[in-house]
Amino acid sequence: FYGPKIDIKVFDALRRKHQCATVQLDFQLPIRFKLRYTAKAKDGEGDNFERPVIIHRAMLGSIERFTAILTEHYGGKWPFWISPRQAMIVPVAAAFNAYGESLRERLHLLGFAVALDDSSKTLNKKLLLARKEQYNFVLIVGETEEQNNSVNIRTRKNTRVGEVSVEDLIERFNKYRDEKLADDIVDPDQDDSDAKAAFKAKQEAKKAELKAKQKAAAEEKRKKREEERRARELQKEEAQN
Repeated sequence: FYGPKIDIKVFDALRRKHQCATVQLDFQLPIRFKLRYTAKAKDGEGDNFERPVIIHRAMLGSIERFTAILTEHYGGKWPFWISPRQAMIVPVAAAFNAYGESLRERLHLLGFAVALDDSSKTLNKKLLLARKEQYNFVLIVGETEEQNNSVNIRTRKNTRVGEVSVEDLIERFNKYRDEKLADDIVDPDQDDSDAKAAFKAKQEAKKAELKAKQKAAAEEKRKKREEERRARELQKEEAQN
């Protein structure tokens, strides 16, 4: 039913192959729907009706399968640009809940997934829960932050970035989201920062490790096939004798 097509396949965490995106030509549906368009006749006299070709373009394939593969790939630690839990605002005391709520509302209106923990838990408990719930950033607010219109940032890995203004925070969040930067890059404004270099080296190391694993798995598979072949030959020789 379909003509030539392009399939894009990805691997999940267990190295299983899944088809996701696909682009293919469909010659049947235009016939069944009786689709046609007017085209100039080849001889130049009058117009003819021609049959179109439908192009199927599914960039995600099954959205459920695509989401499952992404979840396995990131291990639940979603990067900022697709994370459903981008930041948690943690006031150090109830007196600063109002400032925290105003900040949450402002970031929410800008399209960021931000929550506010205004519970009566201790500060350490709030920070621990935010990290366990995989928020990309924890924004701590207290008296100093309220006076300076700022926040104190901690990352998911409990790295202390320090105090930054709300305007700077919004600019950083926009960069993380729009440029799809990794959370390992603490300061996205540094063009040639050590963090970017370290991140690139980390990615290259992951690729090298993955390539080595694939090579080892292929070699193991080859050895297994060779052993099975030898076993079959021995069985055949014993049967002949």
